[in-house]
This record gives sequence, structure tokens and C-alpha cells, in this order.
Amino acid sequence: MYLTVGKRALDLTLALVLLALTAPLWAVVALVLAAGGRGRVLFTQVRPGLDGQPFTILKFRTMTDARDEHGRLLPDELRLTALGRVMRRTSLDELPQLLNVLRGDLSLVGPRPLLMEYLPLYTREQARRHGVRPGITGLAQVEGRNGISWEERFALDVHYVDNVSMGLDIDILRRTLRRVLSGEGVTSGSAATVERFRGSAATAPRQAFEEVRR
Repeated sequence: MYLTVGKRALDLTLALVLLALTAPLWAVVALVLAAGGRGRVLFTQVRPGLDGQPFTILKFRTMTDARDEHGRLLPDELRLTALGRVMRRTSLDELPQLLNVLRGDLSLVGPRPLLMEYLPLYTREQARRHGVRPGITGLAQVEGRNGISWEERFALDVHYVDNVSMGLDIDILRRTLRRVLSGEGVTSGSAATVERFRGSAATAPRQAFEEVRR
């Protein structure tokens, strides 16, 4: 009952409350980004949602589009702005995802939506992380955010899928708030973003994800 009805009701209620409470922050961040980034405030990207179906995720922009002499984007750590570092440390860049929650793309709690290009790299077990709607925060985030390995993150994601409950969601939200306030574990080592997933040693053939979806 919770997974089919209660979870969505909790998402809508809390998302509306959070939108009302954070409206002044939205205005300040948007004005600062617009002034310093030629009017570009939001970053959008297609990510896999429930059952791997694509949707467009929303974030406040934290990086520039700076390129080298060959027209290639510079490494993330060189494009991440000073304001972007602050927003990532405080998770302010995630605020626009509340709109994704209202649209039904995201849940407040669930496995984080990663990149579309990762879908064929998952093992059958890892692909089960797409069995629920992805979330703004999740079990893997409160257990270490970007400071744990991909295999550990996926194992936590699948554990969440198998054990979804209101109690677990509320506990993850509580722990998320504590981590956001402390700024713990935002990045892995000195990198601006987490290292890309290139597949596990036991990664199954490309059709694994499609078989799980069926």
C-alpha cells in the first residue's frame, strides 16, 4: 500500500512544503547564477527513471562550459565554479529536483538517477535499482554519498528496492538533512565529481537490463 499510494502522497506533500520554505533561496540562487552565467540558471540532462525510462532532470548550474583549444570540455574540476562548490556542499543545486518530484519523475527517496549510458553496464542484480522511482536522496547517499564504491552503492540501492517502507524513507530523509547540514561526503577524494562507472567485473551482456525490464 505504501509503495503504490502512500509514497507518492508523502512525496507530493513534502515537496510542496519544501518548495514553499525554500522559495527565497530559489530567488537568491537564480539571481546570482543569472548575473554570473549569462542568464543560464538551470542544468538539464536526460536520466533513466522508473524501469529505465528517460526523463529530464533539473539542477541549478554549478559548472561552466569552458573548453580547450580543440573544443573539448575541460575536466569537471576546472569547470566547477566557486559558487558551484558551495551549492554542492550544501546541496542547494538539487532544489530544482523538487519540480521533478511534483511531475512524478522522481521520488524524494530512491536510488539516485545516474547516466543513460550506464544502463547496459549493469549486472542483472544492479539493474534492479530501476524497479522503483529514483530519488533526490537514497540509502547509498546517507551511507557515504560519493565516498563508497559503485558496487557498494548499487548493493544499497537494491537493498532499498527490496525493503521500501515509510519508516525507511523517513529515516533516510532525517539522515540526509544531517549530512547536508554537515557537508559530509559530497565528493570522492579531490575530484569535483564521482568517478564514472565503467562496469563491474561481473557485468553481464548488454541485454541484461532489457531482460530485467521484461
